[in-house]
Amino acid sequence: MSGSPLPVAYGDIEAAARRISAHVLRTPLVLSPSLSELSGVPVGLKLEHHQTTGSFKLRGACNALLSMSPDERKRGVVAASTGNHGRALAHAAKAEGTIATICMSHLVPDNKVAEIRRLGARVHITGASQDDAQREVERLVEQDGLVMVPPFDNPAVVAGQGTLGLEIVDSMPEVATVLVPLSGGGLASGVALAVKTRRPGVRVIGITMERGAAMKASLDAGRPVEVAEVPSLADSLGGGIGLANRVTFAMCRALLDDVVLLSEAEIAAGMRHAYAQEREIVEGAGAVGIAALLAGKIDTHGRPLALILSGRNVDMGLHRRVVNGETDLLRENAA
Repeated sequence: MSGSPLPVAYGDIEAAARRISAHVLRTPLVLSPSLSELSGVPVGLKLEHHQTTGSFKLRGACNALLSMSPDERKRGVVAASTGNHGRALAHAAKAEGTIATICMSHLVPDNKVAEIRRLGARVHITGASQDDAQREVERLVEQDGLVMVPPFDNPAVVAGQGTLGLEIVDSMPEVATVLVPLSGGGLASGVALAVKTRRPGVRVIGITMERGAAMKASLDAGRPVEVAEVPSLADSLGGGIGLANRVTFAMCRALLDDVVLLSEAEIAAGMRHAYAQEREIVEGAGAVGIAALLAGKIDTHGRPLALILSGRNVDMGLHRRVVNGETDLLRENAA
């Protein structure tokens, strides 16, 4: 780990675990016979897509909301989202009697938008990127005094996501490598901090898509950079990390051992395997750990590995086409 202080401390993750324990599920970690046979080592699947709102995002959203003062909650909360953070914040806000406003770009799938509306949140659709949605958030903070809950670049959000790392080590203490979906870095940095504090020798590898991988481009450049946001089966991994990123870039740079990129075909193969072999329905972003193993892009070093199935909020029509083996999916997904 880096010698300089990180924006989030291990104690923040432990505090988050206590704070959110009554509000989120402790999801199971199960052994995958098929992936264990393929890899030659025990492979554990952290079934976080079984979480109440269908993804890990509920952990960070709950911790951020429960860390606020009563006055802040009364003002209402606002966030930019590619879907899952918005759903989580809408759910948490409804439970606390708070109004949530979620800003999303036109790239967010309709099924995710509909679910956020169903939970009672106000929805603003604007622009063609996460950056456009974030600009709308900033306008509403200035105009209406709403409290911003960023989807990843926030200490309370990162600490909440890090509780997943605590559970992985508790369930699989012999783990030597953890594969984490990587987008803005909230999940990856929180999990890496938790796991490496508890087990310093464990490798944590971020997995993302080739198309528009903002954190990977930023790590390569040595500073946050913008990338073009394009449609992907792993739509939840889209969006920039913010040029003014103050939390997750530094943590990912200090804590991640590697970043692996996947093609759209490899992501589709991960989704198909999850369904056919593991009997699990996961969205593209949730299947990237499986996809990386199937593609032969992970060296296990002959030691046990865990990966996170991070979300299930996929459009079922798209999922059906993926598992049926269709190959011309991206154009339809972009429509």
